[in-house]
Amino acid sequence: MVAEHTGLPASGSEEDASVVRVLSYNIRSMRDDRAALARVIRACAADLVLIQEAPRFFRWRKAAERLARAAGLYYVTGGATTAGPMILATLRAHPERTDDVLLPRTPGLHQRGFATAVVRVGRARLGVLSCHLSLADQERYEQAGLLLEHVAALDVPHAVVGGDLNDRPEGRSFRRVAGALTDCWAAKPWGGEFTSTPHEPRQRIDALFTTGGVEVLGCGVPLGLLGVHEADLRAASDHLPVLAALRVPTTD
Repeated sequence: MVAEHTGLPASGSEEDASVVRVLSYNIRSMRDDRAALARVIRACAADLVLIQEAPRFFRWRKAAERLARAAGLYYVTGGATTAGPMILATLRAHPERTDDVLLPRTPGLHQRGFATAVVRVGRARLGVLSCHLSLADQERYEQAGLLLEHVAALDVPHAVVGGDLNDRPEGRSFRRVAGALTDCWAAKPWGGEFTSTPHEPRQRIDALFTTGGVEVLGCGVPLGLLGVHEADLRAASDHLPVLAALRVPTTD
């Protein structure tokens, strides 16, 4: 499904708010076409990039830094320290604090975690959380509850969450998150809906969410966005990215 919206607002500052572009992207540990991945991220022109499946093993920091440089960004937090979730940003975003979180682990299942930060973009202050929830239903549901607890613990008026939920909108974990936060695609659909898989997208398991008070100006897979080519989207990862423009009120 593609929503009939022509364009997404650019980043900018207003008298009482900042327009912030946020990208969420599962990059499959950069095992695919890294040049295509960097081109997609750069073309999306996001202030904040919430990564899942960042490099986690040998020389992972160097790999993260190479990706950041190629995409015109800098490393904020996360990666191996969170078992995959990571946050990158442009110089427009100024971190106040970061916190890498490892979640309780079920024996036999992968370690999971959250990359979190509080940043200032213009005169707006925004909490940020990148996540990749479990493939196992019960653990995923528990992690959805922990996600909401960690968003509240950021202790800021406004926040954005992005990630691979491994669940569809009708699933109970997705519904748990969407019941407390605003599902950006549902609020203002733009671009494409489905994120998996790039060659034949048929499900929405990657999403962006906001807390109350943040206005969603548009959200979806950046299909047709200038500089984002279908060949690059297919080559860059086994997921499609989700891009949103948000109006975040000033919090002086």
